[in-house]
Amino acid sequence: MEQGITPASDGLDGTSWNVVGHTYTPKLHSPNAFLWHAAIPDGTFVPPHVHPTQDEWIIMLEGALEVEFGGDVHKAGPGDTIRMPKGVAHGIFNRSGAAATCVFGVAPARKLFDLFVALDGVTDPEELVRLSALHEVDFLPPPDAA
Repeated sequence: MEQGITPASDGLDGTSWNVVGHTYTPKLHSPNAFLWHAAIPDGTFVPPHVHPTQDEWIIMLEGALEVEFGGDVHKAGPGDTIRMPKGVAHGIFNRSGAAATCVFGVAPARKLFDLFVALDGVTDPEELVRLSALHEVDFLPPPDAA
C-alpha cells in the first residue's frame, strides 16, 4: 500500500465504477485489504453471493440497508457495521426509500479490485455471474432456479 491521502471526493487514480447500479469509488487497495466508498440508490441490490476467500464488511454512513443471510434479514443504519464472514452467503438490498452511502471492505483483497474493473457498466446478469466466478465471488441461483 502506498502512503498518502485519498481525498473524500476521489477514488484511487481518479477511478470509480458502476457495479449493479451502485457507484463504487476505491479508497485503499493492497494485497491485505481493499476498501471502497459506495453510493447505493434506493431499489438496488447485490444478489445473494459468497466470498469463499475473503471476509467482507460494510460501515454505514447514511441511509439504511438490509442484509440477508439465508432467510434472516438484518437492517443497518448510520454508524452500524455489517460483518459478512468468508464462506457465508449474503445479499445486500436498499429497500429504504432513500439512497444509502457506506464504506465496504474485504480482507484479503484477492481479486475483487480486478472484478470491479471487469464489471464496470455490465448489465447482463449472466455476464455478471460469469465474471464474478472468475474472480472468486460465487452468486447463488435465483430461488426459482434452485
